[in-house]
Amino acid sequence: MRLPASFLSRRSVALAGALSGALLLVAASSMRTFDGGPSGMTILAALTARPRDALGTASALAPIVVVTAGLILLRWWPLLLAGAGLLAVPTLLPLHVRMELPLSVGLLTRSSQPLALVALLAAAQAMFRRGETRRGTLVAGLSVGSTLLGMGIANSWARPLFYEPDDWPRPLVLLAIAGTATAAWFLRGRDPAAWPAGAAHQGWARLRLVLAGGLALALALPLGLLTSDRLALLLGVTRGAMYRHGYVFGAVIGTIALIVVAALAAMAGPWTLGGALTAATVLVAMSAPLILAMGILQYTRLPFFSVLAGLALGAGLAWSRLRVPLTVAVTLGAATALFIAYAGTTGHPERLAEQRIAVPGILIAVLVTAAATAIPATVAPALAPSGAIPAALGPLALVLAMGGREAVESTYLRDGLPESSYFSPVFHLTTSAVLLLVAAAGVGGLGYAQQWATRRADRLRAEQIRREAAEAERNRLARPIHDGVLQVLALMQRHGNELGGPGPQLATLAGEQEQALRTLLSGNPAAAPAFYLDLRALLTALSSPTVEIAAPADPVLLPAQTAQELAAAAQAALDNVSRHAGPTARAWVLLEDEGDAVRVTVRDDGVGFAPERLAEAADAGRLGVAQSMRGRVADLGGTTEISSRPGRGTEVEFHVPRRRGPTT
Repeated sequence: MRLPASFLSRRSVALAGALSGALLLVAASSMRTFDGGPSGMTILAALTARPRDALGTASALAPIVVVTAGLILLRWWPLLLAGAGLLAVPTLLPLHVRMELPLSVGLLTRSSQPLALVALLAAAQAMFRRGETRRGTLVAGLSVGSTLLGMGIANSWARPLFYEPDDWPRPLVLLAIAGTATAAWFLRGRDPAAWPAGAAHQGWARLRLVLAGGLALALALPLGLLTSDRLALLLGVTRGAMYRHGYVFGAVIGTIALIVVAALAAMAGPWTLGGALTAATVLVAMSAPLILAMGILQYTRLPFFSVLAGLALGAGLAWSRLRVPLTVAVTLGAATALFIAYAGTTGHPERLAEQRIAVPGILIAVLVTAAATAIPATVAPALAPSGAIPAALGPLALVLAMGGREAVESTYLRDGLPESSYFSPVFHLTTSAVLLLVAAAGVGGLGYAQQWATRRADRLRAEQIRREAAEAERNRLARPIHDGVLQVLALMQRHGNELGGPGPQLATLAGEQEQALRTLLSGNPAAAPAFYLDLRALLTALSSPTVEIAAPADPVLLPAQTAQELAAAAQAALDNVSRHAGPTARAWVLLEDEGDAVRVTVRDDGVGFAPERLAEAADAGRLGVAQSMRGRVADLGGTTEISSRPGRGTEVEFHVPRRRGPTT
């Protein structure tokens, strides 16, 4: 199907706007003093700073309010991206001018990067909703990859090309502002696909995602009130013991954050919990290896090119239809590289930084960046149906990563004491490797669960279509049958007794067939029993002076419909015997229970017939055998075999697989 040109241009502008938002994240993460803070992953710092005073409370509250508002206004993600660009305008000013700006301006500037992240994830969700899966995964991956690229730029030797350390990212900020503003204007500020209207997507389904994300960010406020003295009082230990074991404070803070935010994510739904935990795991895992890689490659341009290569590899994984197995493979490769680096240096990977061995640093930077970019992209398709991408991969994943990092860093001890070295996480590189293995398992599990859920939804949809088609067919046949066949059967039932001879029998049969036909046309599920029946009992009821039944001693339990259809097929075969096999013909019915299947054989000693007569009967429109026997058994997933020769009788064999249910 060819799409209208206006639709294609709208899709292109949406992608361009999202890429401009990613460019804003690159610029923000590459600045030495984007908001007066350090370079690197400033999103995590901006969202999870624990306030200690009124100024700290205001600094923490600003991004919380802005991001929560962004979660509410997901449909306006183009406008949110443009707003994030405008909030970044003060970064274009010289450093000495920025320091003279009012405090409120600095607080809003601090909110630019988190707002851009949420808007970028909302753009990815809108693309998934429109069926643009590859574009959606690419944009979701850029939410992390672009930040890592900015970090690589900040650690590269290319920065002295400009007079002021913070001058060079300004062109990127200008491009980002221009791109986001243009996209907002072209898209008229909104994209309904980011959160589609409809009863299924309103109410609690939407509110719980906003609450989960907002409350996760607001957790920084009460945690800021928890000081070492207060924690010592709560734990019943002395202040001196708390100060001597300061890592306990970080462990408690991290554990509280993990428990509370995991509960909030679970409230938002199982997909949200799985996606947020998987993304947070890789965010925690990438810290130590990237510190090592940047330490190895510092004072060169290699950090930028290494991270850029990793970003390109991760974007390629996100774009691929085999993104799940490929992402798992690359993540396992990154973990393996960390194990080798640790073992190859006899447990001292920091020696690689001291010796400036570039190849291991490049390999680690490329693989870890690729994994960190591809994992959110691979997780995003599982979150898109519930609209959870912005909340799960945004605030929930980031606060979980903060808690996980605090908890993990509390284990960085040597001889029972914490290490204060910049390379302290590097000393425990195997911890990051194990976390990468956990992230790979999470990606594989989510991918398998999504595939299973998709197939189940497809089966349910196909079943619904089948039911609707059957209902439509019944409705189509109901009127002519009611006006024709049913009227004749009703007339025979009323006046059959007046005919004499076989009249009463015909009246009884006409009444039974009329009731059966009305039940069939009504399609009432209540008319069909929902339990299991004994096929042996149903076949035994067919015995007569000319029909012998051979069956097992134990009941042969089958689903009611299966048992009834098999019994009806056997009855149809016996009817053919009475009509065509001759007046003296006898018949035998054999029932065999084979465990995983049931076999019913109907044999007679009548006159038989030539094999080609079945085809001739079908051509003549006499479909009794085809519909009454073959059709019934085929609907049950079974087979029918008919063999006959003139003068040697006829044998009909039905073979039906036993479906899941009671066995004898």
